[in-house]
Amino acid sequence: MTSDAQDELRTAAPKRKAAFLQRGHLAAFAQPAALTTILGSCVSVCLWDARRGQGGMNHFLLPDWAGQSESSARYGDVAVELLVGKLAALGSPTTDLQAKLFGGACVLAPFREGKRHLGLQNVDAAKRMLAEARIEIVAEDTGGDRGRKLVFNTDDGSAFVRRL
Repeated sequence: MTSDAQDELRTAAPKRKAAFLQRGHLAAFAQPAALTTILGSCVSVCLWDARRGQGGMNHFLLPDWAGQSESSARYGDVAVELLVGKLAALGSPTTDLQAKLFGGACVLAPFREGKRHLGLQNVDAAKRMLAEARIEIVAEDTGGDRGRKLVFNTDDGSAFVRRL
């Protein structure tokens, strides 16, 4: 059995529903779930409510919605707000949420020089939105030049990252 397969078995324990998040999507669960995604310059915000044992995750591509197209979870400011709203609908007030932040790499060498690359802009947007919502970031694995595979468990708030 490969190490990837062993990780999947460990993190998607029989009691957890398994779900893969595509870019621009988000999910929140009251029941245990193992949410998986692959990140490059994209960012995922994982929110967890320890009191209720529930949480969720988003996966966004761009930092801010400019209002010129349809609003969607492809944008960090929208994705964080929607995820907070989904957890509020499950009974989690923002005062009970804690955040973990992942992604924001610059995987293309020509873009590593000069101005702040898209990955860092995405990280900044996530931090700004979490600060506005007064949600503490308790863990972070952002930046760098390699993508990440992320598995977030909604019931206990644990996260597993593998650099790609």
